[in-house]
Amino acid sequence: MRRRAFIAGLGSAAAWPVVTRAQQAAMPVIGHLSGWSAGDAVEYLAFFRRGLAEAGYIEGQNVAIEYRYAEGHFDRIPALVADLVRRQVTVIAIPNTTASAVAAKAATKTIPIVFSLGSNPVEVGLVTSLDHPGGNLTGLTALQTAVVAKRFELMHELLPAATTFAFLVNPANHALAEADMREARETARALRMNLLILDAANPSEIDAAFATLVREAAGALLTSSESLFMIHCDQLATLTARHAVPALYAFRENAVAGGLMSYGADFLKPTRDLGIYVGRILKGEKPADLPVQQASKIEFVINLKTAKALGVTVPLPLLARADEVIE
Repeated sequence: MRRRAFIAGLGSAAAWPVVTRAQQAAMPVIGHLSGWSAGDAVEYLAFFRRGLAEAGYIEGQNVAIEYRYAEGHFDRIPALVADLVRRQVTVIAIPNTTASAVAAKAATKTIPIVFSLGSNPVEVGLVTSLDHPGGNLTGLTALQTAVVAKRFELMHELLPAATTFAFLVNPANHALAEADMREARETARALRMNLLILDAANPSEIDAAFATLVREAAGALLTSSESLFMIHCDQLATLTARHAVPALYAFRENAVAGGLMSYGADFLKPTRDLGIYVGRILKGEKPADLPVQQASKIEFVINLKTAKALGVTVPLPLLARADEVIE
């Protein structure tokens, strides 16, 4: 996974310049709220800081960052948001977690909030519209939920004889899970397929979900647009290989790690753009005036090495449509 390449070179947030209280008081403060752990956030932080730098802000020099991590325990998010609001941070940045954005909106109507999400922010109630967000929130969306149907269609094209697809969601990230499940159910109905919904909010529950998948003899696995399933891509690749399950994911990183296919937007570029948008807010622009940016490119990746290991023949028309083929 690409995340590992950053860990050795960049280290953790603690490795960045130490800022005294006096210096920090003179600087704008970003509240950075992640649904995951500091270790899982290393690569995203590298891209976020890159975007901030492009906007003219360097951590420890002219901006301070307060980091908060839910470590996968989404029930902690409201308290983490409340703490940032109580500290009166200048802006709240939220990478990759719809639940955090929903909690932040509920907590403050005055502090600007900038998000980077896979869900549709209009559907989950974060903004009024993409072009005119209104209120104190704006950001970026990969609209991963919008392509759930396409993922099912691609898997159905690969395995037309399969009658049951399993769909893995994180129930703790409720707004995203509900949106993705709605799309999955509608598509499965249209394709006249059985749908097995599997819940997993942590690594042990991913293992348990696979036990259910095997017991119910699902013909393939698809995952929701949930960053948890990218963070644990190695675990998912191991399980799908062990049980010979064809799988299609929302993120390229999963296919690189050994998953069969992926279909979705780049997960890291929006994190860089999140830094740029936060910089624009720090310079005085208002969230209500900044349209929500949408991903412009969806990538389709096929891992032929995995296909061969699974004994799956990828049809030539499907192969021809891939943006990247891993051999």
